[in-house]
Amino acid sequence: MLQLPKTCYIGLALSALATPTGASEMFASDSPWMLGDWGGTRSELLEKGYDFTLGYTGEMGSNLQGGYDHDRTARYSDQFTFGSHLDLEKILGWHDTEFQLTITERHGDNISNDRINDPRVGGFTSAQEVWGRGETWRLTQLWVKQKYFDGALDVKFGRFGEGEDFNSFPCDFQNLAFCGSQVGNWVGGIWYNWPVSQWALRVRYNLNDALYAQVGVFEQNPSNLESGNGFKLSGSGTQGAVMPIELVWSPRVNGLKGEYRAGYYYSNAKAQDVLKDSNGQPAALSGAAYRSSSSKHGLWLGAQQQVTSLASDQSRGLSLFANATVHDKKTNAIDNYVQAGLVYKGPFDARAKDDIGFALARVHVNPAYRKNARLANQASGIDDYDNPGFLPVQDTEYSAELYYGIHLADWLTVRPNLQYIRHPGGVSQVDGALIGGLKIQSSF
Repeated sequence: MLQLPKTCYIGLALSALATPTGASEMFASDSPWMLGDWGGTRSELLEKGYDFTLGYTGEMGSNLQGGYDHDRTARYSDQFTFGSHLDLEKILGWHDTEFQLTITERHGDNISNDRINDPRVGGFTSAQEVWGRGETWRLTQLWVKQKYFDGALDVKFGRFGEGEDFNSFPCDFQNLAFCGSQVGNWVGGIWYNWPVSQWALRVRYNLNDALYAQVGVFEQNPSNLESGNGFKLSGSGTQGAVMPIELVWSPRVNGLKGEYRAGYYYSNAKAQDVLKDSNGQPAALSGAAYRSSSSKHGLWLGAQQQVTSLASDQSRGLSLFANATVHDKKTNAIDNYVQAGLVYKGPFDARAKDDIGFALARVHVNPAYRKNARLANQASGIDDYDNPGFLPVQDTEYSAELYYGIHLADWLTVRPNLQYIRHPGGVSQVDGALIGGLKIQSSF
């Protein structure tokens, strides 16, 4: 039986105690913090430039039907976030300068690992996006940002992940295919999203109020992924750099907010071919090492647009979104990915801060990667999927998620959800999986 962390029970119980009292009091429903304003101290610190946060995200997943292993169970994973944001202009008099420090801790188990996906090859998406990159503490953000020329130029330096600024996308859904920067999900060996950080520089130039261009240089160092290196600051193990460039347009269409992104990334580190050896022959048959390429690259497109609103409250209404990524076929298992969905905020007058979300995604495997798996099975003389030595051939995975976000308080949102994954991990022999989920987002 699933044992939820005490934090979850406490958070849900406290939500029932939330009252319409002043936002400065503990557990007040209109406070951004569960623990209140500390007698006004928090607001006073904010006014002076000090912002301290403690966040919690917990996710439960249960395999209701189908998947690789039909033995039903439930898993729980979560993350604590400890952050501080300092306005250095207010504190030290440094013009337009900010500092961010964030430490995270993750632990738990993921239903996708052995119940949904075939463990021999794993999967592409995750039913619990908060799981991943090791059950460990990490230095997730350590950066300084400064603006120049009346804010036109914005420079950020320190330790952070690519998805913080490039190919950015909200993370209200629980399935990884609909959460956060998608490039990092399909080239995770070089593009490190939250909670992993690396040394990085990002330069942004605001062309006008609705349009900016940005470029970045990020250390490509696989050792940063290791659980024991959560606070590593040295550059040992660096293989090269990932350099993204992006154009972001944020127009208002009929007075409603939108955001459109187009970007490209290039890695100058060596990357391994998915099929051939140095002689141009299939490495699975020749037995030789896979050849290396001098680089790796890809591009992305993203769009979010609110399309309806209520006259009484413009924040309520329907928003549409879509994302797509394309990747290097020589070196990457996934050659393209597409996703689309919708979110409706404030569906009922009595629940003006609730939201409903629905999304669909398609993850497509590079044909050369599939061919390599077939040749590996040919070389081993195994053609029976049920043989433990068989290497499952991966093709296309489809995912869908429907959630309802219950806004219990300004500091607590609970999102029960249903997910369906067809061909988990792109393996056609694995039954389609129906997953029940629950996502908890809280700020203390």
